[in-house]
Amino acid sequence: MRTTYLTASVIAALVVLWLATGQLGEPPTPPASSITESNRRVAALKEERPPTRVRVATIHATEQSRVLTIRGRTQNKRSVVVQSQINGLVVNRPVERGDRVTKGDLLCQISIEDRRARLIEAQASAEQTKIEYEGALKLSKQGLQSDTAIAQSKAKLAGSQARLKESMLELARLKIIAPFDGIIEKAQMEVGQYVTPGSPCVTLVDLDPMLLIGQVAENELLFIKPGQIATATLPTGVQVFGEVTFIAKTAEKGTRTYSIEAHIDNSDFAIPSGVTAQIEIPVESLRAQKISPALLVLSDAGQMGVRAINAQDIVVFHAVRIIKDDVDGVWVTGLPDVARVVVVGQQLVVAGEAVAPTHQALNTSSLL
Repeated sequence: MRTTYLTASVIAALVVLWLATGQLGEPPTPPASSITESNRRVAALKEERPPTRVRVATIHATEQSRVLTIRGRTQNKRSVVVQSQINGLVVNRPVERGDRVTKGDLLCQISIEDRRARLIEAQASAEQTKIEYEGALKLSKQGLQSDTAIAQSKAKLAGSQARLKESMLELARLKIIAPFDGIIEKAQMEVGQYVTPGSPCVTLVDLDPMLLIGQVAENELLFIKPGQIATATLPTGVQVFGEVTFIAKTAEKGTRTYSIEAHIDNSDFAIPSGVTAQIEIPVESLRAQKISPALLVLSDAGQMGVRAINAQDIVVFHAVRIIKDDVDGVWVTGLPDVARVVVVGQQLVVAGEAVAPTHQALNTSSLL
């Protein structure tokens, strides 16, 4: 039994000693004191373990515009219900739904009835009171007319002139005319209908210029300025261009987004109101490179980036930001102007690792 205990004790002592050698090994290597020392360590590391073979491609940065893409819609500038200002019977409505009209065109006409007779009466009354007032002034110069009589005559003249103007306005209001160029969206009045003040004649829609309406997040708001050119792609594939004319200063409740507007030419009325549109606004110019999305990797911290190699063939991780998409790749910022990007084997290496690179031409379409 003593021999068994002794053997077990020796074995336990050896195990403890073996574990201690792992915990109490050599202290961590201090950082290199110079570039020469760093190169020496890299060379030693290469001798100890053969470097991973990877393919790299050299890419160069170019000036690119970062484009802000907004989901929006078209919207007519204004829509007005043109109404009657007087009562009467509708005798003419020369327009129909969908008709294009210009400013001043006749939309609806109301019967004249006895308004012309009232106009003639008002003209005669105004002429009479004018003669009376002028006579009163002559008598006043001769001292035969009091100031009170002169004032009364003047008041009668003013009243008759006001009634004459009112009668003339009534005749003018018999014709309901278009206040601006547009399209007849609805026709409410019908011939033979008796209308009163405020009765709708037609709904007139102004389609030129057409508005592009979109919502922008608060972190992108500072990049948009009035006067910038916005490009919109309509569901039909047609592209239209316009100038940013309005940027909201208060956020929409609930979404915390800001409204923007751009004016686009629609002189032919070809663009309808209310269709969806993908709006693109160039907001800044950056140095960027085009790469395949397959080259994008995540760091241990969760950052999106690209693995490249430096002059010593050591892997370096560069955090990047996508600024726009193309059919054959994505444009990113964050890389050096001239970068040797790992295009094959980027998932097999980590930052700080020495590699054996093989150079190849970068073809983004083949790496998608």
